Amino acid sequence: MPIDAAKALAAEPRSAEITWDHKDIQLYHLGLGAGANPDLPSPATDPDELRYTLESRLHVLPSFATVAGAGMGMMGGLAAPGIDVNLAAVLHGGQRVELHRPIPVKGRAATTAKVAAVYDKGKAAVIVLRSEAADDEGPLWTSDAQIFVRGEGGFGGERGPSARLEAPDRPFDKAVERHVRADQALLYRLSGDWNPLHADPEFAKLAGFDRPILHGLCTYGMTLKAVVDTVLGGDVSRVRAYATRFAGVVFPGETLRVGMWESEGRVQVAVTAVERGHAPVLVDTVVELN
Repeated sequence: MPIDAAKALAAEPRSAEITWDHKDIQLYHLGLGAGANPDLPSPATDPDELRYTLESRLHVLPSFATVAGAGMGMMGGLAAPGIDVNLAAVLHGGQRVELHRPIPVKGRAATTAKVAAVYDKGKAAVIVLRSEAADDEGPLWTSDAQIFVRGEGGFGGERGPSARLEAPDRPFDKAVERHVRADQALLYRLSGDWNPLHADPEFAKLAGFDRPILHGLCTYGMTLKAVVDTVLGGDVSRVRAYATRFAGVVFPGETLRVGMWESEGRVQVAVTAVERGHAPVLVDTVVELN
């Protein structure tokens, strides 16, 4: 069924209440590989990693906004009137999270989810799903997911933005490698994304992959953690916003290279899969700083 863009954009936002506590935060961080510093010669836990894993020292990576409430904000948007798409044709094309203040370790928030934009790319449509969260003290975050839907274009709508971010003409200021554990997708999915594409080899083959792939939002979180640890001295409060475009898949067991260019007020990032000739994974990636 074709997307009815006018109906989707006019629909009332869907509302829900979500809660989380330190266990949700710790599980999310562990799903990103937190708990050990790969640069240390010993497998012993790095004390700096305790800010991700120990409840008495815990802080919250801003990318947690994508899984808070098991990611129901995005699912609420896909259920909006005028949006009737085959989930097998859906790809997560990009993600942006804007923080209005640091996310508390324990919280209760009201969320709203709506379709913020629908773009016609010809052979596909791009739906921008916006979810916002606020607690008793005010707004917490705004999250925009760009959803690419194959076969749903051609309805005569606005084409939307297509500009790409140019990489600086210089070597990375900093670069680190992060190994993706073989079981990482199995752990990450416990934060709410139960898509069997990330766990079931037979399902992955049906989707065109020879084995399960890592969640794009896991790569997204791993990348932000690398920037926070490498450039920001572990200070999550310095992250104002974080945006990326998903350019390729990651397989558990691979190694990510996270390259960073620093400039005033932001860090631009490029992420590649080392074992596949540095195939692009995340592009147009920027961490905006307070």
